[in-house]
Amino acid sequence: MPLNSVVITGIGIISPLGNDFPQLKKALLAGSSGVREIPELEQVGGLRSRLAATVNGVDPKQIPRKFRRSMSNMSIYAYLASQQALGMAGYPDDLLDSGDLGVFIGSTLGSTATSESFFLDYFRDHSLERMKTGLFFQLMGHSCAANVAQSFGITGRVLSPSAACATSSQAVGYAYEQIMMGRQKAILCGGADEFHPLTVATFDIMHAASTHFNQQPEASPRPFDSRRDGVVCGEGSGILLLESETNARQRGAQILAEVIGFSTTSDTSSIASPDIDAMVKCMQLALQDAGLTVADIDYVNAHGTGTEQGDIAEAKAIQQLFTDQVPVSSLKGHLGHTMAASGTIELAGCVGMLQQQQLIATRNLEQVDELCRGIDHLQQNRTQSVKTILKNNFAMGGINSTIILRSDLND
Repeated sequence: MPLNSVVITGIGIISPLGNDFPQLKKALLAGSSGVREIPELEQVGGLRSRLAATVNGVDPKQIPRKFRRSMSNMSIYAYLASQQALGMAGYPDDLLDSGDLGVFIGSTLGSTATSESFFLDYFRDHSLERMKTGLFFQLMGHSCAANVAQSFGITGRVLSPSAACATSSQAVGYAYEQIMMGRQKAILCGGADEFHPLTVATFDIMHAASTHFNQQPEASPRPFDSRRDGVVCGEGSGILLLESETNARQRGAQILAEVIGFSTTSDTSSIASPDIDAMVKCMQLALQDAGLTVADIDYVNAHGTGTEQGDIAEAKAIQQLFTDQVPVSSLKGHLGHTMAASGTIELAGCVGMLQQQQLIATRNLEQVDELCRGIDHLQQNRTQSVKTILKNNFAMGGINSTIILRSDLND
């Protein structure tokens, strides 16, 4: 059976750097930061970090109340980003319930804010009398995917991966495989997460949250930099509409880029610490899937969170595979770490680079750590020909993922 080519025809973005794809592109090219000091973090005892990259300007009332009442913030973000992606692609309303369109959208957890609100109320008197009927639909692990499918009347396959920072990368990869095999003609795919102090606390407890730049929010995170001190947590949603190339061209849709390779692997060396060889293997498998060699890659978009161990391991893995012949940067200095949404928000940034033929530098990378040297770190934006991009997402729990994009050479 011949395999389908898979293309991106729509992008939806709710992010710390703007609430659509054009805003995101403009802010990334300008080197803007979405990180700010969050006063409410001061109220959490023992929490040292005060920084986060939060979403602004989202009006939930854009969504009809009958759908909105089962949504937490993360599902609101996923809905709005999905709406943008469908609109950009010009996807016909009468095909939403055809069964040809699926929804693959994940989050790290269900809504932590909803859980906190419920238990604060419940522990007052251990009563369920005030519990709202829509509560469970905000808490369930597949809340974002289910709410998007229900709201738009999408009847195809639904999948909700949950793999921390590799979540939306896996969602895109699994969607790519389903379309390639002809199981669906199109899939809305990506991830969403909402900010909560406990997310920051999780990293702070592990000594992996940024704590030294509380008075200088825009100076952190600092991927690969000698002064980096950890993750800055963020929120938002990135949704891509993937279609078979045949389906997209039959509709006359504009093709933004092509997905040509995917790999996801399990690193069993440690549930917490990254392994260089496992990262190398994941990238090699994605290259193999795409039928490419390292010489075919024009740019690597690193996971690059700004943690000591993660940055060193990824830099060494990239150096082992690409030496210093391919430019490398991370977008987390601009966006913070948007968790389950990071893969697709950053993939959207990569599509922007293909469109602009300009590579975006790692924000806040002033002095490359000695242990992260040996690769071509982008410390300034660079205008150059770029056709093929390899994008990494490496998550706690040993979940690695790599996606390869190519500009549409036939469009």
